[in-house]
Amino acid sequence: MNISSIIAEYNPLHKGHEYHINETKSLTKCDGIICVMSGNFVQRGEPAILDKWSRTRMALSSGIDLVIELPAVYSLSSAEFFSFGSVSLLDNLGVVDSLCFGSESGKIDNLMKVAKLLQNEPVEYKIYLKEYLNLGDSFPKAREKALNKYLCNKTESDFLNISDLLKTSNNILGIEYCKSLIKLNSKITPFTVKRMGSHYNSTELSNIFSSATAIRKNIGEFKNLHLVKEHVSPSTYNILEETAANNNFVFSDKMLNFLKYKIFTKKSDLERIPDVKEGLHNKITKHLSADNDYYEIVNSIKSKRYTHTRISRILTQLFCGFEDFNIEAMRRLSCPYARVLGFNKVGLQILKQIKQHTKIPVYTKLPKQLCDTLVLDINCTKYYSLLNSNINPMDDYKKRPIIF
Repeated sequence: MNISSIIAEYNPLHKGHEYHINETKSLTKCDGIICVMSGNFVQRGEPAILDKWSRTRMALSSGIDLVIELPAVYSLSSAEFFSFGSVSLLDNLGVVDSLCFGSESGKIDNLMKVAKLLQNEPVEYKIYLKEYLNLGDSFPKAREKALNKYLCNKTESDFLNISDLLKTSNNILGIEYCKSLIKLNSKITPFTVKRMGSHYNSTELSNIFSSATAIRKNIGEFKNLHLVKEHVSPSTYNILEETAANNNFVFSDKMLNFLKYKIFTKKSDLERIPDVKEGLHNKITKHLSADNDYYEIVNSIKSKRYTHTRISRILTQLFCGFEDFNIEAMRRLSCPYARVLGFNKVGLQILKQIKQHTKIPVYTKLPKQLCDTLVLDINCTKYYSLLNSNINPMDDYKKRPIIF
């Protein structure tokens, strides 16, 4: 079988995602698609608006054949570790021929050029990066400036305007996917689909493809579920309607009281979160203790050095108990297992092929022996159940993969 792959969060799945799935089939001529999907918490540092099983149903009804969960240690990390966890999982399966991702560029050669440069990190570039970090820039901004400065002295036409690729979120993630493929010396071939429609962070519904951000905003802040109907497939809308009927959409502000409790009872836990540095815990503690609007708290803590997304991830990591694990060591290791969330008939064939070639265990039910990465995932479902009344804290033990 010619097997392609997609890395996604489907939070929720919309028509832009369906376009990506169909373009992946067209570009790669594949016989089936594996999706590595974030679980109940996503890379922007938020609980997913719908649980991982609901989003698996969306994926399978939209053309995905096999859904595998990305462990939380990667899904709640920066683009670098999110990408490495996802790509290493796919590489370890031993059957994946290609990876197709969306990007603003739409040109895989340019993304690979930047990926090779950043993976090798020339000494001159590293000096510039340190210089901008010392000036207080966030890592993404410092990296963009350092690459610009490094390339401005180069005359090769190959490098003209290439640093502009680091200005947009999907390009950045795509470059990280390519970096991980290079790092792992993977045989997986990368493809990219040019992103169409709204920007990743756009909050306005679009006539072409609306962003997941805009859809979530209309569901949560504006309570306008009916307005998103034309922006998602009928099967996805049915799942959204079911969730609305049970009042089970999840948004970040539901974590606030639990975060306050942790700060009030054991604020030292915050200092053990690996991304909390340079006294940031004091600022977080101050605002969590005194303020009562989650989104205002995040806006008050963010700064030139610490982006909104990074602060959101830190707070969600605290909610999920990251302080109890050696996160820095765990997320630098190749993904240690593949947890199956759902599949169809083609996906079952892919699973049979994976079991003949995989380097890692494949779980359709939890094993007796649990590694730390899997323990953290199980804990994350328990914590997510505090935010979503439809989820049982023991669902990871009770639920079996969805068969579509």
